Amino acid sequence: MPLSMYAKMNFIFISPQFPTNYWRFCRELKNNGVTVLGIGDSAYDSLSYSLKDALNEYYRVDSMEDYDQMMRAVAYFTFKYGKIDWLESNNEYWLRQDARLRTDFHITTGCSLKQMTELQSKSKMKEYYRKAGIPVVPCCTVENREDCAAFMSGFDFPFIVKPDQGVGANHTWKINSPEEFEYFFRNKPEDILFILEPWVDGTICSYDAVVNSKGTALFESGNVTPVDIMSCVNNRDDVYYYIEKQLPDDIREAGRRCTQAFGLLSRFIHLEFFRLNKDTPGLGRKGDLAGLEVNLRPSGGFTPDMLNFANSTDVYKIWADMIAFDRRTLDVRKDVYYSIYIGRRDNHVYTHSHDEVLSRYRANITMSDRMPDVLAVGMGNQMYIAKFEEKEQMDGFIRYCLE
Repeated sequence: MPLSMYAKMNFIFISPQFPTNYWRFCRELKNNGVTVLGIGDSAYDSLSYSLKDALNEYYRVDSMEDYDQMMRAVAYFTFKYGKIDWLESNNEYWLRQDARLRTDFHITTGCSLKQMTELQSKSKMKEYYRKAGIPVVPCCTVENREDCAAFMSGFDFPFIVKPDQGVGANHTWKINSPEEFEYFFRNKPEDILFILEPWVDGTICSYDAVVNSKGTALFESGNVTPVDIMSCVNNRDDVYYYIEKQLPDDIREAGRRCTQAFGLLSRFIHLEFFRLNKDTPGLGRKGDLAGLEVNLRPSGGFTPDMLNFANSTDVYKIWADMIAFDRRTLDVRKDVYYSIYIGRRDNHVYTHSHDEVLSRYRANITMSDRMPDVLAVGMGNQMYIAKFEEKEQMDGFIRYCLE
């Protein structure tokens, strides 16, 4: 029986126009015979031709923050097309609203609101890491001074404070002294629940996967972020991270255990770990892994494209095949690379101009673009993505771009 005969379903894609590369998810769904219905807050005429062609219909709302408008949009599509089989955004900002819409419309193919609330909490997700046998950094919620003081007495400065539920390094600070904590406590936003945890000397690395309805990985890869993302956001430092040419065995094993412990099914996932840079009491020895965060969506920005360049594949299609057929139809390729992202800042002066970078590395650069303002805070203003066969070549590219 042809594959397309298994893909007669209705899929609502939330915010298909942003990030700008997400139209590719829609295209691959439509190629699999899925009816793809988009809901967004951009005018239809402003959508790219590629996105328009990938959608069967688009419903514009004035504000995606307005839940009543989003409900009316889903109700309209339900009335016109019948039962909605899937509803996803693959976007951290909308995951909870996705789950609320699924719950209200009895769409059972993704996380319910209760599950999403549990899995997006940085404090609660630590229990799932422990369940998978992965040590985690202890934490406490920042609700009163006495509890925080008692918690902090068991550790040395510095500490990290961050939202219990948040995206990236937004509203995240390093606390170096009691005075800095007191200043933070007096001035913190009252509408955000923060957690406090001791700072860890570790390099962030990830397990990125597309998993099917049984939690089996159809695709696996991972990235390494040598820079301090918190400093990149707060101090507007340069940004870079890269996709591993070969996923380390311990990351693969830890990622698979966490997938089962968290009960992650039928999703694109991004699990983050610390690789310890020194022996750390309670966490492990230098080189060991500790749990950081689980993200129930692809790694942000253009990372899906980087995964493609590194693995000579198409993760948009792999994800769409998981949705439509619950399996992978693409072969695994053996030609693999390091794929690196570099984000330069407009407020910095660089030795080598943009044109010089493009000229010198024209055989390696796979993408170059200006980042939207909303992403530039964390990702830099001018981005380059390049691929290399050897790490030494990639390291030379980093030095040249950021000198």
